[in-house]
Amino acid sequence: MYKKLKPIIESEIAQMKVGGTYKEERILESAQGREITVGGKKLLNFCANNYLGLAGTELLRDASEGAVETWGFGLASVRFICGTQTVHKELERAVAELVGTEDAVLYSSCFMANVGLFQTFFGEEDAIITDELNHASIIDAIRLSKTERHIFKHMDMSDLEEKLKATSGKRLTVIATDGVFSMDGDIAPLKDICDLADTYGALVMVDDAHATGVMGKRGGGTPEYCGVTDRVDFVTGTFGKALGGAGGAFTATHAETADFLRNRSRTYLFSNSLDTAVTGTSLFVINHLKTHPEFLERLWTNTKLFRELMKKNGFAVSDAQHPITPIMLGDEKKALDMAKALFEEGIYVIGFAFPVVPKGKARIRVQVSSAHTEDDIRIAVEKFTAIGKQFGLI
Repeated sequence: MYKKLKPIIESEIAQMKVGGTYKEERILESAQGREITVGGKKLLNFCANNYLGLAGTELLRDASEGAVETWGFGLASVRFICGTQTVHKELERAVAELVGTEDAVLYSSCFMANVGLFQTFFGEEDAIITDELNHASIIDAIRLSKTERHIFKHMDMSDLEEKLKATSGKRLTVIATDGVFSMDGDIAPLKDICDLADTYGALVMVDDAHATGVMGKRGGGTPEYCGVTDRVDFVTGTFGKALGGAGGAFTATHAETADFLRNRSRTYLFSNSLDTAVTGTSLFVINHLKTHPEFLERLWTNTKLFRELMKKNGFAVSDAQHPITPIMLGDEKKALDMAKALFEEGIYVIGFAFPVVPKGKARIRVQVSSAHTEDDIRIAVEKFTAIGKQFGLI
């Protein structure tokens, strides 16, 4: 009966292409890094989540090979049967120390960490209050939990307080927010959120995927950056961005909460153990960063330079203090066309359109890395400026 589905799919794809929301996957012919090869063309890469510049490096290749040599390639098991090795427990302890919690539980992805968290602890008697711009994984995780959902305006504390008042009779209420919002680079006001949570007896959950290893003096994330490490109940994060870029994730939390997740979280219990290469390499990265602060230092030097030069050249750049720097365009097709023009000039960026961002909010998201040189930054700004003038942006 596929003949009934086929024309529906073809029609939807055609509409995506006309509307400028169709996404084509470009194929990298090189390792991930500051410079990549696509279609035989070398480009400066300004769109990876590779904030510390570690993905694709020989440093992590060697760490990965060492982990596999010691622990084998895979475990062919879930954690509670025969899938927990010493290295898994060491990584969980290292994550908890980095983030500032009592314990941590490993997951295959941050999406699965979020799903596993909400499904495990919250049900029909409870309420989740979520920022309207939270990541899709939080949105879907809440839907799957069947918990009463309330959405507050983006980082609007007055609206959040109204939602907290409306849920005062619930068994449990949890405020869920991204630490750093992936499309805008703005940072959740966690101190204000925690203050409200204390006032109304709510829990606090932070998805710190774009902040772990990046924000705070030690890279402990937005709770460290905002000075509320001991006031956040659940922190989910990933090793698939700043911490090596391969994949895998965690929920960092209280000791008894972690114990409960290990016994009840379905996305943990029924998923294979995190593979040994990712586990060992992620542990290496966390330990390596303790004695190599230059990665974070270069990241913030590069971020500051890029933002200052873009503003100087006439671009409207937000004041958000994160390597994510969105160049707002509004029109979906313009965002995709400008990204293509930059590609031709040797700058690899992607235009983001609906449904990744709301309709009318299309943009090119630039992401700065520790691996970029000063020349890389200046070349990128030069190309953006020339093409921005062609598109009437400046």
